[in-house]
Amino acid sequence: MKKTYVTNMPNHIGAFLKASRCFSELGINVTRVSYNKAVDSHTLFIEVDGDKDRLKLADERLKAIGYLSNGEENSKVVLLEFRLEDRPGSVTGVLELISKFSFNISYISSQENGSGYQFFKMGLYVSDTATLTDFLSQAEKLCRVRVINYNNAEKNFDNSIFYNSYVDGLVKIAGLSKSGKNDLLVNVNLAMQTLDEQGLSPYKTFDSISKFAELLARCKGENFKPRITEYAVTENTKIILIEPDCGSNTAIIESMGERVFVDSGYACYRTEMLDIFKKILTDFADEKIILTHADVDHAGLLNEFKEVITSQRTAECLSNESDNKDGFRENNPLHKPYVNICKALTGYQPVDKDKLRPAWNRSSLKADLEQIGFYSIGELDFEVYEGKGGHLSGEIILIDYTHKLAFTGDVFINLNGLTEGQFEYNKYAPILMTSVDTNAKLCSEERVALLQRLGVGTWNIFGGHGQRKVYQTQKAE
Repeated sequence: MKKTYVTNMPNHIGAFLKASRCFSELGINVTRVSYNKAVDSHTLFIEVDGDKDRLKLADERLKAIGYLSNGEENSKVVLLEFRLEDRPGSVTGVLELISKFSFNISYISSQENGSGYQFFKMGLYVSDTATLTDFLSQAEKLCRVRVINYNNAEKNFDNSIFYNSYVDGLVKIAGLSKSGKNDLLVNVNLAMQTLDEQGLSPYKTFDSISKFAELLARCKGENFKPRITEYAVTENTKIILIEPDCGSNTAIIESMGERVFVDSGYACYRTEMLDIFKKILTDFADEKIILTHADVDHAGLLNEFKEVITSQRTAECLSNESDNKDGFRENNPLHKPYVNICKALTGYQPVDKDKLRPAWNRSSLKADLEQIGFYSIGELDFEVYEGKGGHLSGEIILIDYTHKLAFTGDVFINLNGLTEGQFEYNKYAPILMTSVDTNAKLCSEERVALLQRLGVGTWNIFGGHGQRKVYQTQKAE
């Protein structure tokens, strides 16, 4: 079995060698190592693969040599800016105060600017945050002091507990319990390492994750204001489109007394979405939902439905998650950390496998977009197509040729029809995943195949994000 250790290692020669010998002697294979002194001078991430009993022995040995967490929950590094007169000895009083409080300095930066003052930036390792208020109060008597937010700092600093304090901040922003903190910490590091190897700054990664978490939290409660639009297809059929700022659209199709949902958004908005469902539908109960694909931003509310209708491949992906295995996204190393961070920040829970109804199956696909079955609701008759996995394996598209309707998931979305909030949300996945598609070229080919399949006339296309797209095709000359 695989396990990731978050070790707090002493910053001296041979520290990693000592941990490596511990694993080697127990026959445990090291599969990933991540250490960046510019980010965190002591925290080393070691992913290993080994027998369960031997991993328990490794736990004991690492604890014995002090390499596992030593309970410094009340420790942090703060970045402060001291406004000091530009004269000899002006910093001495600040340094004496720092020494009095037994704070370690992990970063210093200052430069004259011709103003008569120097702005000393210092990173202080504070082992007991309860003393910080008293320190700041005394420091204010010496000079003006400003606490600098990590994400807005011009330069970042070497510290010894960055990851813990950073992830504690994410937990607080998202309103999460601390039980999942370690998984979140591991995946934040994995995101940093993955993007760092792509040549992207680790600090841009941390900044993007923070802003993503802040955006998710900002859109909750009374600030959850999705665009809701109702479209009349015929006298007996209508489509209600719910578009949150964060996460996928949810469509409700009602026809001739029958009803089915398409996609469900993020789990963190469960309460808000259920309130909307119950306001729109006075008889909301025992509902069915069609899932276009198994991305976490589309599948967050599946357990609220009686039946989850999917392709066979999507059902396989969801079943894997229910069995504590990786889903299809996590099989892509570039996507895995972002997906796991999303799951942690949004409170995603795998669907109950008893709810799954794999309605369509095609063992292999020859075309970029291939018909795999049909689905009817009231007077609507959809042909169901499966893509080869350009966006995600198992993805489906529903097309009603009579009423010229298409539900396309994320194979085709209306980028020009995004709200301001949706546009901001959609910036972060490409940064943290490098691409939202599993295979961008293949996904582009699937979009072309989709548009080629639409007959002459005016079509209403409902994508996974953005408002309805009105698309017109003309007969070839």
